[in-house]
Amino acid sequence: MPSPRLLVLFGSQTGTAQDVSERLGREARRRRLSCRVQALDSYPVVNLINEPLVIFVCATTGQGDPPDNMKNFWSFIFRKHLPLTSLCQMDFAVLGLGDSSYAKFNFVAKKLYRRLRQLGGAALLPVCLGDDQHELGPDAAIDPWLHDLWEKVLGLHPVPVGLGVIPPGVPLPSKFALQFLQEAPETCSGVQHGVRTEPQSPPSERQPFLARMVTNRRVTGPSHFQDVRLIEFDITGSGINFAAGDVVLILPQNAASHVQQFCQALGLDPNQCFTLRPREPDVSCPERLPQPCSVRHLVSQYLDIASVPRRSFFELLACLSPHELERDKLLELSSAAGQEELSEYCSRPRRTALEVLCDFPHTAAAIPPDYLLDLIPQIRPRAFSIASSLLAHPSRLQILVAVVQYQTRLKEPRRGLCSSWLASLDPEQGPVQVPLWARSGGLTFPQTPDTPVIMVGPGTGVAPFRAAVQERVAQGRTENFLFFGCRQRDQDFYWEAEWKELEERGCLRLVTAFSRDQERKVYVQHRLRELGPLVWELLDHRGASFYLAGNAKYMPADVSEALTSIFQEEGGLSAPEAAAYLASLQRTLRFQTETWA
Repeated sequence: MPSPRLLVLFGSQTGTAQDVSERLGREARRRRLSCRVQALDSYPVVNLINEPLVIFVCATTGQGDPPDNMKNFWSFIFRKHLPLTSLCQMDFAVLGLGDSSYAKFNFVAKKLYRRLRQLGGAALLPVCLGDDQHELGPDAAIDPWLHDLWEKVLGLHPVPVGLGVIPPGVPLPSKFALQFLQEAPETCSGVQHGVRTEPQSPPSERQPFLARMVTNRRVTGPSHFQDVRLIEFDITGSGINFAAGDVVLILPQNAASHVQQFCQALGLDPNQCFTLRPREPDVSCPERLPQPCSVRHLVSQYLDIASVPRRSFFELLACLSPHELERDKLLELSSAAGQEELSEYCSRPRRTALEVLCDFPHTAAAIPPDYLLDLIPQIRPRAFSIASSLLAHPSRLQILVAVVQYQTRLKEPRRGLCSSWLASLDPEQGPVQVPLWARSGGLTFPQTPDTPVIMVGPGTGVAPFRAAVQERVAQGRTENFLFFGCRQRDQDFYWEAEWKELEERGCLRLVTAFSRDQERKVYVQHRLRELGPLVWELLDHRGASFYLAGNAKYMPADVSEALTSIFQEEGGLSAPEAAAYLASLQRTLRFQTETWA
């Protein structure tokens, strides 16, 4: 008797939804369920009517938008003519991934859940709402939800008699067989695969553009606590086009010292070459890996050894460990009861996969190479707001990058993979090329020429607004109001001269808040309150759009609170009316945010 079919479909922008989906696939196979895991737009959506059991894993991006790899599915599933009995044979569940600092928290998952029920699907559980802002991350909501999900699924499709659930200590077969070659062929090199300097179609993750780095300049003062870079790329001949509010995605590489350390820990020769072969017929080899491929290329450009490993990493490591003491500890860290200890060991201090492997040396040395791609996720592209307009800088693309470095209780400082890699590149020492592509961002600016825009961008949050101001000024639109905040005028006031010149031309009204230049700290929300009559006039009488970008921790809530106070004081609204007014601005996209943790 064939095992029951489970389909896991994901919409993922940064890779988290895909990672959760692959975890679901592993847990399904342990329960003897035949399981396929696919991106939503790679699945023929008309076949849904024949699927008995489907789990949807969906991230929410921008202003409540679906990820790029589920947009076609999204358009199809909301077609008005679909019969309301289309999915009456389907049991389903929806797992959402979002960020509660955004107004439309998990909007895609909630809306999809309602639509699937409307089309006749039977929900196994209420929608799961994973939250990036939770101390334990999305897993705080996902873990208990999955426990309930498997109870429901096994109630419908029990494990076949005589087989039983595959216990956690037994490894599932690896996705790929890795075959080392005796001699390195001429085609096995460290050259980036799938990258063109002159692509035939617009660049994408499948085929990035190798852009020449033109400049890489520190723009914060020497005594400032953070290294912030203004980086410019030459995109001549790339086919890349972008507008204000769009983002660029960059594929970083691991540091050479980390690559060497990883290879030593696992006993790998970085110069050895191999080929990959999928073990399952419906699995294809990663497009970003050449065939054949060198170990150095795999580790430097594909395996995210600098990421903080998830629970599934410890589960698989425990299965592969031949060392009793190390295996017992790994099993403890991967158990449900060990999640607080795992958080204390790994998540809170931001310990990397490479550091964990060095902490478990006997296990690391025994990892079969076949399991490398199961154990360690691929390096995901990093998104940066584009900080320039093609109208002002043709064939150029600029970004403002805060180099991530901070201390935890671990001896070595924590460093952002992409920002540190970018900061290490010096185009003055020789040609530097970076794989990148552009996509639509979370901010869209008004097309009507007389609509004013209010932009609030403290710190590096000002980057997309520089692109917007450049674009709008080039189009003759001068109703631009920018609230910029930083610590000190002489240390981190980005583009000061540029803003002043635009002010003198009458193209910009700039309002600054330097939090450390006086005894009392002053932030952008204080400046908004001080200019409450102007803000109310622009929003209520002149139809302005309001934009906010920056750190998600406190600033978005503080700015929203300042706005509701303005609505009450200047507009005479009650507290509930002010909250409804703000919600109306959000709903009509006249209040848009782009924040990050």
